[in-house]
Amino acid sequence: MKASEQTKKKRRWWLIPTLLLLVLCAVGATAVLRDAPSRREISALSIGAVDFSNLKDGTYTGSFLGTEGSLRDATVEVEIVNGSVSDIRILKGAVDEAGTPQELGSGKTAADLFDSVIAQKTLQVDVISGATLTSKTHLKALESALLQAQHEE
Repeated sequence: MKASEQTKKKRRWWLIPTLLLLVLCAVGATAVLRDAPSRREISALSIGAVDFSNLKDGTYTGSFLGTEGSLRDATVEVEIVNGSVSDIRILKGAVDEAGTPQELGSGKTAADLFDSVIAQKTLQVDVISGATLTSKTHLKALESALLQAQHEE
């Protein structure tokens, strides 16, 4: 009888981690399914062309606000001096509480993405590998700010 009771106790100990694993899998699957519409929306985003040679001096704020979810919403502020982009600050998005850009992938931050934009004078830059959706929302927010900065002809 003792051997039978020990076997039952061992089975009970395996039951706890198994149930815990099932609960974690269910929570993860629910999160992925809830985020799917937002992922589809952002995947379909196209980043337009901005004429970097035609910018008015000033400070402009642009945002991307998802209609299917707000997990990757982004707001940036761009400063134009002498017709050129001099600074881009992330107000909302891939930054910590202190405003420091967070690493997104491959040791890169959204600030690195924006450095590429400034250097190449185009929004058509390579996104950060492993953070494609976040990169796209930040570029879309920047596009919004730069479109406000364009001289009307």
